[in-house]
Amino acid sequence: PRVLAEVHLSNGLPAFNVVGMPETAVRESKDRVRSALINSHFDFPDRRITVNLAPADLPKGSGRFDLPIALGILVASGQLPGDSLLQREFFGELALDGSLRPVRGLLPAIMAAINDGANAVVPGDTAWPAVPLPQGRLLPARDLLSLCACLRGRVPFESFDQRQSD
Repeated sequence: PRVLAEVHLSNGLPAFNVVGMPETAVRESKDRVRSALINSHFDFPDRRITVNLAPADLPKGSGRFDLPIALGILVASGQLPGDSLLQREFFGELALDGSLRPVRGLLPAIMAAINDGANAVVPGDTAWPAVPLPQGRLLPARDLLSLCACLRGRVPFESFDQRQSD
């Protein structure tokens, strides 16, 4: 099932909470996301941040939610236009410097996103098995900063050379 990352910023003591049955890797995303945003020259909101990963009754694991959480924070804080995320699904673990790392089990999620009419944004150095994917529906991203430049329309997405895993 698709997972929606919702982000809400509110007044109060600064805090960063992730709800929606996050497993350890997802709970740890708070530190990766914070560092990646700061090291990518974005402002990290000094507010109460609540991230809801819906549906709430589905356990969520892996670092694949790092990128959607970071983008949600950028939209909620007005640093990225929300309409730039429409018809796109985002997958990837963030390194502390803001670069994107591949995560396991992406192929079924990407195929579901494409079947639902969305483009899939994935780490640019992901190796793909010999599975045909529609041209132009898979968008590579190297890091958070360059991805946001693409989402703002400042630079185009690069083409994705589908490679076969060895």
